[in-house]
Amino acid sequence: MTTTSATAAVTSSSNAASNTPPSNPGATLGKNDFLKLMVAQLQSQDPLQPTESSAYIGQLAQFTELEQVTNMAQSTEQSAASQHVAQAVALIGHNVSCRDRSTGETHEGMVQSVQITGSGATLTVDGVTGIEPSTITEVS
Repeated sequence: MTTTSATAAVTSSSNAASNTPPSNPGATLGKNDFLKLMVAQLQSQDPLQPTESSAYIGQLAQFTELEQVTNMAQSTEQSAASQHVAQAVALIGHNVSCRDRSTGETHEGMVQSVQITGSGATLTVDGVTGIEPSTITEVS
């Protein structure tokens, strides 16, 4: 199949240029990899026997679908993060009970503020910072 030879062409040309193993340890192809593969396939095809137009259209449709799914996943991830922040902010001024994961003790107090970090939102409860919203067991 031409996809296999195109894959070999991309792999051999990238390996020859840098003498390093392929840089895809997770063995997943992203949209840039798919586009490179399709371009390599077009460059290496025989001009006297070009790929059927239906095959090319099918590959283009797959590329479009891959890009749309990737964009939708990113959008969903951003929406979920925004929703978690909104839920944490809604707790400001409320009394909560939360469980310390390391000791198992329950801490009660009023949520004073929310800190937003790269890993998500954390709360300050009665001066204690870094409380994850997932540890809250009761809100009053």
